[in-house]
Amino acid sequence: MVRTPLDAWMMAKLAMTGSSLQIDALRKYQLTRLNAVIAQARTASPFYRQRLAGLPDLRDSSELAAYPLTSAGDLITQGLQLLCVSQSQISRVVTLATSGTEGMSKKIYFTAADQELTIDFFACGMSSLVEAGERVLIFLSGERPGSVGYLLAESLRRIKAECMLYGLVDIVPRAVSYLCETKPDCLVGVPVQLLAIANFFERWQIDSWRPKAVLLSTDRVPDSIITRLKQIWGCEVFDHYGMTEMGLGGGIECSAHHGYHLREMDLFFEIIDEHTEQPLPEGQYGEVIFTTLTREGMPLIRYRTGDIARFIPGACPCGSGLRRLEKIKTRKSQIAVLSPEHTFTLNDLDEVLFLLPGIIDVAAKVHLGEPNCLNIIVTALSDSLDEKKILQALRQIPMLALLESENHLCLKAAILPWDRNTPLPQGKRCFKITGNKILVGGA
Repeated sequence: MVRTPLDAWMMAKLAMTGSSLQIDALRKYQLTRLNAVIAQARTASPFYRQRLAGLPDLRDSSELAAYPLTSAGDLITQGLQLLCVSQSQISRVVTLATSGTEGMSKKIYFTAADQELTIDFFACGMSSLVEAGERVLIFLSGERPGSVGYLLAESLRRIKAECMLYGLVDIVPRAVSYLCETKPDCLVGVPVQLLAIANFFERWQIDSWRPKAVLLSTDRVPDSIITRLKQIWGCEVFDHYGMTEMGLGGGIECSAHHGYHLREMDLFFEIIDEHTEQPLPEGQYGEVIFTTLTREGMPLIRYRTGDIARFIPGACPCGSGLRRLEKIKTRKSQIAVLSPEHTFTLNDLDEVLFLLPGIIDVAAKVHLGEPNCLNIIVTALSDSLDEKKILQALRQIPMLALLESENHLCLKAAILPWDRNTPLPQGKRCFKITGNKILVGGA
């Protein structure tokens, strides 16, 4: 098993010698950078100048817990007040729609130096999947300089891999045709979009070609989608964790596939209790928050991601001593409370439904009342799939089966037949909760 390349990447940045990364040295670096970014924000950001007034410098990174949290709402309402440079120094602005304040969006600002750091991290992470001379097909947005596909393509050139930037998948047969024509060694894309490609590929037995590796990014990755891609292509599947606020890159799996090794040169991560906002020990689930360590344009201090996960105790099987973040369990905004004892998430549905052959997408609408109602809408290309099979799959979730048997839950399913020339959805997946018992959270 090959150790994560992040070890060597960090050792080089810290000018370390020897055969292994010294975690104590990494923590000292992070403490130095935390104090530096706090000083930078106090001096240059009107928002943080007020927010951090009177707080002492850190003697230990654990003292960061006394600092206030930053939220998506702050990005919406404060915007330019978070900047630490003039707008003329900003090379990329990303606007993100939000489910929060109606009609308003988050804007994330990056300098050229901020994006250079992302390229550097991407180059390190992709070295786990491909070698010099191998070919990578990217199914991500990349038409604009600074977009995720654009930065990834630049990172691949630096490790001397051949890059083909396709863009997001629209018409599946067109994407599959290009894939079979180019026969890349590695694919990178959105989980549900690559699953749609793989299902189409399997259904029509298009070609004998198979990718060596697949990287899934930009959305939470259900294990069921990884299972299906392995079944169809027999490839190794890697999972990447990141969000725009992190600078796109946050962490990546190694060949052990047992959690994300994190981008700890540029980001400091914590897990907090989402209700008390207090730090949680290793092994306990809570909300992921992060502080940027090297961001010029818009540093973020203790930013709430809305993602629920935990730090995995113990060392990674690959031999690295770096912390590992478990795969994201859910988002706070995707938790439906059916009763004081029963909750479920979009991930619970994904893990049983995406195992069904031919699934293209899953949308869920939950109405909380008496009884609760769960309405599943599946987009599928398989003629053999019907509503009965979908309901059977849902009843594999013991809690849903129990509540249905007690008449506290009504399960409904519908199938949207998929035409091969119908464009794939390009936005976020649907998990809508209505009614009077909603757990609200997230961005």
